[in-house]
Amino acid sequence: MAQYFVINAENPQPRLIKHAVEILRDGGVIAYPTDSSYALGCMLGFKEAQDKIRQIRHLGDDHLFTLVCHNLSELSMYAQVGNSQFRLLKANTPGAYTYVLKASREVPRRLQHPKRSTVGIRVPNHTVVQALLDELGEPLLSMTLQLPGDVDPLNEAWKIRDKLEHQVDLVIDSAIHHPGLTTVIDLTETAPILVRQGVGDATHFGL
Repeated sequence: MAQYFVINAENPQPRLIKHAVEILRDGGVIAYPTDSSYALGCMLGFKEAQDKIRQIRHLGDDHLFTLVCHNLSELSMYAQVGNSQFRLLKANTPGAYTYVLKASREVPRRLQHPKRSTVGIRVPNHTVVQALLDELGEPLLSMTLQLPGDVDPLNEAWKIRDKLEHQVDLVIDSAIHHPGLTTVIDLTETAPILVRQGVGDATHFGL
């Protein structure tokens, strides 16, 4: 049965953050809030946890995870970032955006787009997520918590616990600032390409 932590969105309790990271390091799957929606997360090295997330979402291996990073410096370890891309990222990070970028050697092949060698990466503007990533010291593998047949993501922690209490190891109850999907921006070409309009303002990228 899933544990349930109520974490303050402005001042996360260090004890609960440490406990949540211990669950992740033990190979657990967590449901956690971001600046746009709830997500399912696990660590990179645990394939069983990744498979569990795919099972919850009813998705195959062709649906890729997003790497959720602590800051722009960590993002740059996992993606190939040129000068023009860096300027755009610096101006809009953290925020409710997912960026499609060429993957670096740090990203396992199974987590990259099989033909394009790209990866989706984001840096959420959420104090709880930032505290988790700071304690963890590496990115989270993540997918939006949208269950099969649902139009919108699940964004209420008590509902998530009711539906997934036997499928995840932890549900974090904390506030979401602007519910909705992230805006997806492809930065692999010379000019940014809008893949999906979400809560992030695409006009910041000239789109």
